[in-house]
Amino acid sequence: MLLATIDDTETPGDTAAGIETVGDFIARFLAEIGVTTIFGVISIHNMPILDAVARQGKIRFVPARGEAGAMNMADAYARVTGGLGVCMTSTGTAAGNAAGAQAEALTAGSPVLHITTQVDREFADRDRAAIHDVPRQPEMLRGVSKAVFRMWDANGAIGALTAAVSAALSAPTGPVSLEIPVDVQRSTAHGTTRIHAPRATRPIASDAVLDEIAELVKKARRPLLWLGGGARGAGAPATELLKRGFGVVTSTNGRATVSEEEPGNLGAFNMTPEAAELYASSDLMIVVGSRLRGNETRNNQMPLPRPLIQIDADAGQGGRNYPVEIFAHGDATDTLRRLLDRLPAKLDTDPNLPFDIARTRVQSEGRMRNVLGPYAGVAEALTERVAAGRHPWVRDVTISNSTFGNRYVRIADPRHGVHALGGGIGQGVAMGVGAALGSSGPKAITLLGDGGTMLGLAEMITAVDENAPLVYVLMNDQAYGVIQNIQDAQYDSRRHFSKVAVPEFPTFCRAIGMPHTIVRSVEDFPAALDAALAADGPQVVEVDMVAIGPFAESFSGPPAGAAGNKV
Repeated sequence: MLLATIDDTETPGDTAAGIETVGDFIARFLAEIGVTTIFGVISIHNMPILDAVARQGKIRFVPARGEAGAMNMADAYARVTGGLGVCMTSTGTAAGNAAGAQAEALTAGSPVLHITTQVDREFADRDRAAIHDVPRQPEMLRGVSKAVFRMWDANGAIGALTAAVSAALSAPTGPVSLEIPVDVQRSTAHGTTRIHAPRATRPIASDAVLDEIAELVKKARRPLLWLGGGARGAGAPATELLKRGFGVVTSTNGRATVSEEEPGNLGAFNMTPEAAELYASSDLMIVVGSRLRGNETRNNQMPLPRPLIQIDADAGQGGRNYPVEIFAHGDATDTLRRLLDRLPAKLDTDPNLPFDIARTRVQSEGRMRNVLGPYAGVAEALTERVAAGRHPWVRDVTISNSTFGNRYVRIADPRHGVHALGGGIGQGVAMGVGAALGSSGPKAITLLGDGGTMLGLAEMITAVDENAPLVYVLMNDQAYGVIQNIQDAQYDSRRHFSKVAVPEFPTFCRAIGMPHTIVRSVEDFPAALDAALAADGPQVVEVDMVAIGPFAESFSGPPAGAAGNKV
């Protein structure tokens, strides 16, 4: 039965009698489709929903200290669980606070439902100065959303929720915003509406394009498979292609789609001089679910093998960054499985290809260790623990991540890799919370820099309040280190505005009840990390980079041109 609006009272609904508020219905809908956690900030404009969530008692609400943090948490939660992340904000400024974090979720293609609000319908979109009103809020949301919906009345509640969730989960996945005016939330709905979880839709590549790809593959002697974030669910068919003769390389967001222990997997060492030599020796590459981003292809100037074939669920990505011989618009898993059906059990490929890839990876890893200097010990300690312990590996934008975090530290599962793909600093603190609460296993390990931590510092309090199972590894050089390196390399060492004051972290952590350990020697790092992993709840392990000293080679940002960066 459709919901029929009766009045605008705020009296909690009586679902047993078939009467509920729209706020009650939203809480029931989310619980029945399997949502167990919501991240957000309570406000007068979303209180009817959150009051219903609390009374219902089926969903955990995590009160973030700000809307940006809540969105980062929902994003990381979605990446680690592989399901829907839910963020709840208020209208106007609050929705705007979440926009930067939502841009990151859009970059990563994270399936996030952003439930935001609107002023009462009589004032919405009319610029009449109602409290929290932003007349062009939908336009702002469209800039950072895959899709935007508004729930106009109680009758349309089931449709608006179904459409929003389906859009977030359907390929290509992404964050979807749903505006719900506060008077709609308070309104009473009559009758009962049965709820069924929306099904995600997937584009299906044509048989003709798969036939054509299969014929090219059969002729290739040194074929490569480039796996991006859109291929993370396609691990089984991608691994089977490797076994039949393909080599594998990944973007940072596609890591561990195929086990990083496989000798034929180069991982994310995708832009080194050795990788370029490997590409030159290859005679076919299939790119699956990747945008071939500039910071992984030397701003799209790095030569890739030909013929170049692209498979993507987003039709608009076809040939966008590299011209391709064939584009297949289809879901990664389905397309690779159907391609396998057209191929022999063993391809006639060069038997030396896995060895060449393994050698390329060893050479690239060695090159990176030489860059790290004393921090090679930190990287090794993390490498030994992250994959073996199946820890989610969360990283903010910091020199340590741009060097060893994105590539060197191996992960055991594609869902375990969480980092700021869009390059925005300060999101790691909150992402660590979301990843930790989404993980059903060991603690999340979150790599931070001191400069970026300042942007999300308050969310460490959220980590303490929620007793989140995570360890923050805080690399503290008391500056925006990469900015200083860029200033040294490109601005004659004029270090303007890059030296920032940070708190004394032991004092700060003590004030919020966060256990803290400081490491002033790399030799002490493994034991400090192990102790933090073994302890209950969140922990901070601070690495004093001033005491330890600089990297052996300065990292000065992503490639500025075709020459690229040394690592």
